[in-house]
Amino acid sequence: MFVDSHCHLTYPGLAEQLPAVRQAMAEASVDRALCICTTMEEFADVHALALAHSNFWSTVGVHPDNEGVTEPSVQDLLDRAALPRVVAIGETGLDYYGMEDRKGGRSIADLEWQRERFRTHIRAARACAKPLVIHTRSASEDTLAILKEEGEDGAGNRAGGVFHCFTESMQVARAALDLGYYISFSGIITFKTAQELREVVAFVPLDRMLIETDSPYLAPVPYRGKINSPAYVPHVAQQVAQTRGMAVQEVAEATSRNFETLFKGVTA
Repeated sequence: MFVDSHCHLTYPGLAEQLPAVRQAMAEASVDRALCICTTMEEFADVHALALAHSNFWSTVGVHPDNEGVTEPSVQDLLDRAALPRVVAIGETGLDYYGMEDRKGGRSIADLEWQRERFRTHIRAARACAKPLVIHTRSASEDTLAILKEEGEDGAGNRAGGVFHCFTESMQVARAALDLGYYISFSGIITFKTAQELREVVAFVPLDRMLIETDSPYLAPVPYRGKINSPAYVPHVAQQVAQTRGMAVQEVAEATSRNFETLFKGVTA
C-alpha cells in the first residue's frame, strides 16, 4: 500500500535490526522501499539489500556533504547503475547549510567540488536514462541553475528525478515542477513548525508527489526524536491526506503509482 521512496537502511540504528525493520514495514503495509547510497564505499552494502529482498531497490551516488570519500567519475556511476535493481543516481545535489559551523567557515565559492560532483551525477543520469535523487539544502538557486545548465530544462531527452525531503519554498517547488521533477515529502511535514511546508504539500500536484522517511533521520510525529524507520511512512501519508482533505488510501495509491512511474522496474 505505502512506499518509502528514500531510506538509509545501512546506517547504524537500522542495519543491525533489519529483520525487525522489515517486519514492522509489513505490519504497517509498507510494501516497498528505495535504499539510498551516499558514498561509493557503501554502495556494495546498499546494493546487497536490493539483491537480497524483492521489495527493495537501490541507488548509486555520493551525498554532497560527504568529504574524504571516493570521488566518482561518470563511468564509475554508469558501471554501477547498470547492475540489477539499481534504479536511480544519487543521493546527489548541493548542501550549503551551516557554512560557519559545519563547513569550517568556508565560503560558497570554496564548495566548487560539490558543484562539480553534482554535474558528474547529472551527466551519468542522462547517459543511463535513470532519474536523479536530489538533495538541496540552503542551495536551491545553484541547484536549479546547474540542472538547467546541464540540460535538465523540462524538455527533450532528460534524466528527470525527485527533490527529496523537500523543505524549500513554494517558489522552489514551482521551479522544480517546471523542470519536470517530482517532489518528495518526509516526516518534517508533521512538525508543528512546518506550516509553510504544509502549504507546499497542498500546492504540489498529487501526480508529482512522493513520500519518504529519510530513515534513520526525521522521524514523524508521534515518533519525533527517535530513530526513524520505513514503517513510519504512513504517518507522512496521513499528514498529506489531512493537509489536502482527502483519504489516506488515495495518497498511498497516488504516491505508489508515482514511484513506479519515476523509478522504472520497481513494481513488486
